[in-house]
Amino acid sequence: MMARTLAAIIVAVAALDPMALKEIQDFRAKHEADYRRDWVTLAGLFPLHDGVNTAGGAAGSDVALPKPVAASIGRFVVTKDAVRFEPAHGATVTLKDKPVTAPIELKSDDPGPADQLGVAPGMSLWVHMSGDRRTLRLRDVNGDPAKTFKGFHWFPIDEKYRVTAKFIRDAKPQQVRIPNQAGDEETYTTDGIVSFTLDGRTITMRPMTTRPGRLYFIFRDGTSGKETYETARFLYANLKDDGTAILDFNQAYNPPCAFNPYTTCPLPPKENRLTVRIPAGEMAYAGH
Repeated sequence: MMARTLAAIIVAVAALDPMALKEIQDFRAKHEADYRRDWVTLAGLFPLHDGVNTAGGAAGSDVALPKPVAASIGRFVVTKDAVRFEPAHGATVTLKDKPVTAPIELKSDDPGPADQLGVAPGMSLWVHMSGDRRTLRLRDVNGDPAKTFKGFHWFPIDEKYRVTAKFIRDAKPQQVRIPNQAGDEETYTTDGIVSFTLDGRTITMRPMTTRPGRLYFIFRDGTSGKETYETARFLYANLKDDGTAILDFNQAYNPPCAFNPYTTCPLPPKENRLTVRIPAGEMAYAGH
C-alpha cells in the first residue's frame, strides 16, 4: 500500500513542468523564511482604548509587557485620529535605533510601514490596525511563540491541484467587508469570480484584488479542520491578459493565526467555503 502511494506521489511530481515544480519549491522556501521572520516572533496583541494607555512591565499597566521591559516605558495616548507615544522619564525606548525622548505620533501598519518602538533587546512594539480598531503588536524574538514553534508541514506536490481558472468579471468592482477572527472587519475590493474544474466538478471562488491583476483567495475546503487548518487557507494567483489564472493549490498556505494567537486573520467569504477536498499546499500546524 505504501509503495503504491509513494509511486503515485513520484508520478504526480514527475508530471509537473520543471519550471512549475521549481516555482512551488521556491514559493514554499520563501514562505517559510518570511513567516519565521514576520509572524513566528509575534508575542503580544494589546487593545488600546481612547485616552491614556499606560505601558510597561509593572502590574496593572494597560499594556502589560513581559520581562525584561522596564516597569514603565511611558504611555500611549489615543485620540480620534492618532496614537501618540509619550516616553517615561529615563525609559530606554528607541525608534530606528535612536532614543525617543519626547512625545511622538506613531504611524500604524495600515498602510504602513509602522513606526516600531524598541522597548528591550529583541523586543519591539507598533500600532496595528485590526479593521478600524487600534491595537499594539509586540514582537519578541526570544519569546515563547518563537521558542516553541514546531515548523511547517506540506502535502506532497501534485499537478492535479494546479488548475487553470477562468475569471468572470463583475459589472463593476465591489467593496466588501470581511470579518476577522478578532471580530473586526477588513475592507477589500473584489472584481469578479473564477471558475475551474476539479475532480469533474465545476467550482467557483471569489478572490479579492490586492492590486491590478493580483488575485487573493481566502478559502476553506473539505480538508479544513482535518488535514488542514480549520479556519481558512490563503492562495494568490496572477490574472493573465487572456482572462485566465493558474490556481496552484500546492502553494496554498496557512494564515499566521494557525499557530500564533497574537494575529488577526480574515475569515473566508461564503463563496469560498468549499466542500470539495483539496489536499494540497500547507497542512495543519502540528502544535494547533
